[in-house]
Parts: sequence; C-alpha cells; structure tokens
Amino acid sequence: MVVKNLVAAAVTGLFLSAALGSSPAAAQQPKSLASDSVFIQSASSVGLLQVKLGQLAEKKGTSPAVVEFGKRMVTDYAKANEELKAAAKAAGFPAPALLRQDQQIFDRFQGKGRSSFDKAYMAQMVAQHSEEVRLFQRESAGGRVQSLKQVAARMLPEMEQRLSLATQTAGSVGVDVTASSAAASEGSAID
Repeated sequence: MVVKNLVAAAVTGLFLSAALGSSPAAAQQPKSLASDSVFIQSASSVGLLQVKLGQLAEKKGTSPAVVEFGKRMVTDYAKANEELKAAAKAAGFPAPALLRQDQQIFDRFQGKGRSSFDKAYMAQMVAQHSEEVRLFQRESAGGRVQSLKQVAARMLPEMEQRLSLATQTAGSVGVDVTASSAAASEGSAID
C-alpha cells in the first residue's frame, strides 16, 4: 500500500514537472518577478507603518507641524494602502503585511518619550520617504508586472510631494535634513 502511494506520488510529480515545463524561461520567471514582489511587499509595509507612525505622531508630537504631518500621513497612506492592496491582489501577490523591520521601527518610536519624539520622527520620515521615492522610481522604470509598474508611476509624484513635505517639516523642528538624506542613501534608519 505504501509503495503504491509512493509510486503514484512519483508519477504525479513527473507528470506535473513535464506539464509545467522546465525550460529556462520558466526557471527565469520567478527571478524576473522578484523585484515586483519586493516592491509590493516593501511599499505596502511602509504604507502600513506610515499610518501607525502618523497616529503615534498625533499623540506624541509636541510641535503642531509634526502633529499635522502625522495626520496627513494617516490620511494619505490610508488611501495609498488601499491602492497598493488592490494592485497586489490584481497581480496575484499576498495581502499587505507589516514586515519585521518596519514593526521594529514602530516599536522603537512607541517607546520614545514626547520630548525626543519630534526630531527622531521627522528624521525617520525624511529617510523613509527618500527610500520610498527610490523604490517607486525603480518599479516605475523597471517593473515586470505592468499593473504594478503603472501604480508606481501614478503614485510617484505623491511620494515626491511627501518627501518634500517631510524635509520641510523636519527642518522646522531642527532636524539636519542633509544627515537624514545621507543616512537614507546608505539605507540606514535614523534613531
């Protein structure tokens, strides 16, 4: 009985591999879609993080500019997250989820006191929005999944506006914006 099941499983496996093909093009497909997968996972996770951090800024922010920036991020990213969720679903990617590194960023900010929140939050916003602009630029220029490429191109001007607003708001609370931008270029997070 066990041998019959093993033989049946082996035959089924051989049949499926023959039916699906093992051509180089089939082997290359997952790699070519990897950048699209990274884009939708990263963009969606950052969008979810922006809402959570924006809500935190509304509670912990001491500067009216930071509180207002947080409110705007909640509003803007709630809309953006819906767009990204629909795009992920249409392209056959999993539903958006907060990635571990983004959860760690949120946890770090959740533990910050009000007195140190504004500068740290705005430095993080400049760094994140700089990285997000680059992410959307890469996808809009080189994405393989047309629907994701179009979403990235359509959302890129909004991302650039948010980066400009983050830079302006950061400067208003005394953040060295050039240091935040340089850290973002290196891919590091600002504490």
